Amino acid sequence: VLLVRNKNEFRALGSKCPHSGAPLSKGVLKGQRLRCPWHGACFDIRTGDIEEFPSLDCLPCFKVTVQDGKVLVTAKKKVLTLPAIPGHQQHLRLERCLLNRDTMLLLGGGVAAMVCAETLRQEGFTGRIIIATKEKHVPYDKTKLSKEMNLKAEDIYLRKPEFLIAHGIELWTEKEAVSVDFQKQKVSFADGSSQKYNQLLIATGSHSHSLEVPGADLQNVCILQTPEDSHEILELATRKNLVIIGASFIGTRLELTSGMPFPCRNGEETSPQPGADCLGLGWVQLFLQQCSLEFPSQSSHQLPLSFQMLQNKGVKFYMKTELCELKGKDGKVTEAVLASGQKLPADVVVVGIGAFPNSAFLKGTAIARDKSGAILVDLHMKTNIPNVFAAGDVASFPVALLNGDRSCIHHQQVAEAHGHIAALNMLKKGKQLHTVPFFWTTMLGKSIRYAGCGKGYTSTVVKGSLEQQKFLIFYIRDGVVAAAASLDCDPMVSLIAEVLYLGKQISKEEAE
Repeated sequence: VLLVRNKNEFRALGSKCPHSGAPLSKGVLKGQRLRCPWHGACFDIRTGDIEEFPSLDCLPCFKVTVQDGKVLVTAKKKVLTLPAIPGHQQHLRLERCLLNRDTMLLLGGGVAAMVCAETLRQEGFTGRIIIATKEKHVPYDKTKLSKEMNLKAEDIYLRKPEFLIAHGIELWTEKEAVSVDFQKQKVSFADGSSQKYNQLLIATGSHSHSLEVPGADLQNVCILQTPEDSHEILELATRKNLVIIGASFIGTRLELTSGMPFPCRNGEETSPQPGADCLGLGWVQLFLQQCSLEFPSQSSHQLPLSFQMLQNKGVKFYMKTELCELKGKDGKVTEAVLASGQKLPADVVVVGIGAFPNSAFLKGTAIARDKSGAILVDLHMKTNIPNVFAAGDVASFPVALLNGDRSCIHHQQVAEAHGHIAALNMLKKGKQLHTVPFFWTTMLGKSIRYAGCGKGYTSTVVKGSLEQQKFLIFYIRDGVVAAAASLDCDPMVSLIAEVLYLGKQISKEEAE
């Protein structure tokens, strides 16, 4: 139990964050908001309700009384053993009512659609909710695809199928949308079926770019997109020569398990963020194409710190180069050839050269998209088409920390926030998105946090020691802090995220 004193009031609630079990006693308390020190999830200390993702579940709350100068907490022993309370149990349990003929159709099987569906029920919608996804599975935690590659798909489900059934949420798997008639409010699917809707959410996510070099079609050239991909890479790459291509978010998903450095995308920036050694791989080769380096080095001629840490573990880097060709034998890849002519042994190649929005099925429609195919939305997650919303990787939205400029931010916490706001506005609640992007990973056992939007930063302020691998970095744009990152320095990034959330500015002088 966590006991919180806020002015003259006492509150008692669960002591661990439902997302990953972080000790909330080490978090950040501002007013009635308690922020997790690890992943930035926020909770209302009065109710335990979620105020900021990535947690899908609320905190349990307990009765507090003060008698004769003593603070007494009353709780059932059974509740004390629960890590969290699913959001719907905090409120009236709502299910489908057949008298309500309205249909909310959610395209995509990720966290944005999952949170949207849950929020609709939680907020009182009793009509039909359909999640239609081309995936084979219930919405799952994609961050686990690389971190725990030996897990079964069922082990990383965000919600069990029974949960969806209990709340009257229909899940249509292997159901890929191929076209939308916005005038008729109807979606057509690859199997020839169609479905009408009253409100539509497009949360179809993104997909990895394919490799376009000779040999790209050889066997054992992989992407990491699904649980099946994860299992295949694990089976193929263990104790083999592995080459990772590119500077994309896909690399970050793999690095935490494989023990190799991969790039991480912070908003639209790319930055290398390596991870822990968990697989018994042989030697690893990594080359990046003009990667934007986030963590500074001690001197200009050195690799950035994140690369140095992995270089010390025997990782080889090939910077600012290109892949020219993949060669193979008997149909399987054996070698990667660089522009310099250098040849790298390759039993397995993992491709992570960026992602594009899954929006090709909207081509030729009136919906507004940018050059990349991302759907343009406002702060209500509304598109330019009535009754149509977009969320997650497929959406380009105004970012407050970028002075309202649009961006696609490919991350779980942001996608969940999108899904929540979309649901509220599908119900005419008139709520605007208000969130601070928060990213996390681990690198060789060290915790990395990043909050804000550092795109276009012009200078940095470093507190702590790069050499000792314990520091906090402020990214400065226009004289104020635009973002912050830390290595093994919790809960500082959560504190800065809360300051940014409150709309306050931190000047460069204050950071120094």
